[in-house]
Amino acid sequence: MRAPIDFYKPLALGAPAPLRERPVRPERMIHFFPPHNERVRAKIPTIAAGVDVLCGNLEDAIPIDDKEAARHGFIEVARDADLGEAALWVRVNGLDSPWFLDDTMEIVSAVGDRLDVLMIPKIEGPWDIAFVDQFLAQLEARHGLTRPILIHALLETAQGVKNVEAIAGASPRMHGLSLGPADLAASRGMKTTRIGGGHPSYGVLADPVEGRDTRAFSQQDLWHYTVGRMVDACRSHGIGAFYGPFGDIHDEAACESQFRNAFLMGCDGAWTLAPSQIPIAKRVFSPDPDEVRFAKRILDAVPDGSGVAMIDGKMQDDASWKQAKVMVDLARLVARRDPELAEAYGF
Repeated sequence: MRAPIDFYKPLALGAPAPLRERPVRPERMIHFFPPHNERVRAKIPTIAAGVDVLCGNLEDAIPIDDKEAARHGFIEVARDADLGEAALWVRVNGLDSPWFLDDTMEIVSAVGDRLDVLMIPKIEGPWDIAFVDQFLAQLEARHGLTRPILIHALLETAQGVKNVEAIAGASPRMHGLSLGPADLAASRGMKTTRIGGGHPSYGVLADPVEGRDTRAFSQQDLWHYTVGRMVDACRSHGIGAFYGPFGDIHDEAACESQFRNAFLMGCDGAWTLAPSQIPIAKRVFSPDPDEVRFAKRILDAVPDGSGVAMIDGKMQDDASWKQAKVMVDLARLVARRDPELAEAYGF
């Protein structure tokens, strides 16, 4: 870790100064696309119009023989496609892979000025962030970039979860963290082959009741602990928290349930792997209009955040005011991207 006095100093002569605050923008869905697929690349402008973040995937799900094609395809998209207001991210291959260096060097040299975030898989500790931080500073200086590329770390190993606090605060480049449930399950030795979501065997069995032959069973969330820990680490360092992939593309109800759990626990957004998941993420991670209108009433009733007010028979105080402000601030961000929601929110 850098000393506090040096935390916001550039790590290379000529590199842009680190940001002191994460850019404020809606990030309800991080939509992944395979850049090696020419047909998908042709649809990118249309896809970008409906998402907050577009992320080129160079790692998992890209065959080894297509790694270079994916890298070059991403550069083509970043250079030529009209992305409108969508942010552009890329998930490069892991630090221990033979492709990471070429992924990062070629992308930064070609389209570093178009890239918002570099997503790094399987981060184990702050040492991984320190390496990427220094490497990016060197590349930014070499290629004359005027704004820093941010880092988004994937929480995919038991070691990474153990070190999540240190990872979240490792660099002013940190944009946020995403939960990667599949790799994390393997790292922990969890007995599931599902990518996100629950498991029918993981739950709580009700106590037996005399005279009843059956006992209620309630399925539980495998990821509740990890999401909570990730959110706490991210919020304490002023960065974003995100739910990762939900692999069962056809089970839209389960996807929405998992996304909603993450939203309620404090996540900013989730990954979308297919077009059908985009409206789910948009619906879940956009505050409900009724909740926003009620939150605005709280802010109006307690305008300076002090004192007590009664609204519809419910007491509202400074803690309620803070909750309401979170809701209204998020709604204002979303309203910038969505005129229909802006009208529903009354902005």
